[in-house]
Amino acid sequence: MQNLFLLASEVAPGESLTSKNPIIPEIGELSYSLIAFVVLIILFKKFGFNAVQKAMAARTERIRKDLDQAESAKGEAEGILSEYKSQLADAKAESNRIIDEARQQAEKVKADVLESTNKEVADLKAKATQDIETARTAALASLQTSVASIAIELAEKVVEKNLDRDTNKRLIDSFIAKVGS
Repeated sequence: MQNLFLLASEVAPGESLTSKNPIIPEIGELSYSLIAFVVLIILFKKFGFNAVQKAMAARTERIRKDLDQAESAKGEAEGILSEYKSQLADAKAESNRIIDEARQQAEKVKADVLESTNKEVADLKAKATQDIETARTAALASLQTSVASIAIELAEKVVEKNLDRDTNKRLIDSFIAKVGS
C-alpha cells in the first residue's frame, strides 16, 4: 500500500506540480464535445422528435378523453342526484299524505266511538227512565193495594162488621183513582 502512495505522489519529469483547472475543459475536448452534441441533436431531430411529439399528442388525447369521461360521469351523477332528490321529495309527500289519511281515519274512528258512546248513554238513560217509571208505577200499584187493605181493615174496625170484601175493595179503588188523578 505504501507503494501506491509513492506512485501517486511521484511527478513525471517535465510536469509541473500545478494542476489543470477541472472546470474549464481544454479546447480539443470542447470541440469533440460540441461535435458530438450537434450529432445527437440531428439524430434526435430526425428519429426521436416525431416519436416524442406522437407520445405527447397521444397523452394529450388520453387526458382529454379522460376529462370528457369525467365530465360525462359528473353529469350522470348530477342527474342521478337530482332524480334521488325528486324521489326523496315524492317519498316525503307520500308519507305526509299517509299520515294525513291516518289522522283523518283516527278522527273518524274517534267521532264514531263518541257517537256510539253517546247513543249507548242515551239508550241507558232511556232504559233507566223507563225502569224508574215502571218501578214508580209498580210502587203506586203496591201503595194503592196497601192503602186499600189498610182502609178496608180500618173500615172493618169502624163498622165492626165485614161487608163484602170485593165490594169494599172496588169502592176504595175508585176512591183512590179519583184522588190519584
